[in-house]
Amino acid sequence: MTTAAILRCDGCGQMGSPEHIARRLRRLEWATRYRPVHIQTLLLGGVAPPQDAEFLYAPGGDFGGEAESLLRAVGILFAGKSAETVHAEFQSGGFFLSHVLECPLESGLKSTSNAVNPLREHLPAVASRIRRSLKPKRVMLVTEMPQEVVQDILALDLGCEVILNDGKPFGLAPSVKESEIARFRAVLDSKATR
Repeated sequence: MTTAAILRCDGCGQMGSPEHIARRLRRLEWATRYRPVHIQTLLLGGVAPPQDAEFLYAPGGDFGGEAESLLRAVGILFAGKSAETVHAEFQSGGFFLSHVLECPLESGLKSTSNAVNPLREHLPAVASRIRRSLKPKRVMLVTEMPQEVVQDILALDLGCEVILNDGKPFGLAPSVKESEIARFRAVLDSKATR
């Protein structure tokens, strides 16, 4: 009888089963396919959504939850379009989405507020990836994140400007009001003209 090896995941720092690692690699493959050559705006979330339908780069084209909110915020209409078309529009806008923890939280850590330690522990790896690989012009924090994690991100040398919404991430949740989306777009447009 063999036992499955539990490894530390490079995308989130959590201990992961073979299924966890396979899911991480699948999502990484989906996202890499639509990574712009020159990233204008890196949209950085806290923790990747648990459902593939909420993961922006999933091939299904369901675009629910976080994916729907982000597409709405950047002004990409997706009804009646193929997932590939929507992903290509997002890519051609110079956008790329990533998360501090690129995998959903494992059981026991149900909310972002309970993930302070995993988020903080994984920040050095995230900063290195942003500086060395992604090299965006700007980083916009776009999902709920504990304030101490936001402060840690601001203290990091990411090699680019970090944009916040009055000192906190833009709350682009599915229930976000149009006024918040308008503010996000206004900030995004003002930065794009520089």
